[in-house]
Amino acid sequence: SSPSLSQPEREGMFHRGPGLNLTSGQYTAPIAGYYTFSTTLHIARREPRRKGQGWRQSRLRVLICVQSRCQHNSHLESVSRLESSSDLFTISVTGTLYLQAGQYASVFVDNTAGSPLTVRSGSDFSAVLLGV
Repeated sequence: SSPSLSQPEREGMFHRGPGLNLTSGQYTAPIAGYYTFSTTLHIARREPRRKGQGWRQSRLRVLICVQSRCQHNSHLESVSRLESSSDLFTISVTGTLYLQAGQYASVFVDNTAGSPLTVRSGSDFSAVLLGV
């Protein structure tokens, strides 16, 4: 049988294969193996910053976790200090994880910024099988 191809839901979006679920935001491994994962998130504050208000030493963690268990399973992580006075910034995570067939990986954002954040359009999440 031929590989399943999915039509993009919006311009600039492409995925091939059965593993990505756009509704849940999870990539499920069709076979056991090493996968390289990558995410780039464009994040913005949802509320306007008040005059003189900065991020005040806040930090933001972005993680790619297996089975939603970031503390117990292997995961990829990037931590960024939010010292900038900007309301929009970008954070990326890339690395390799081993998944058993049927296990899934997804992106989590741990926000200590003290203000609501929004992941903006143009953000991405990808997974590619490297080998078994």
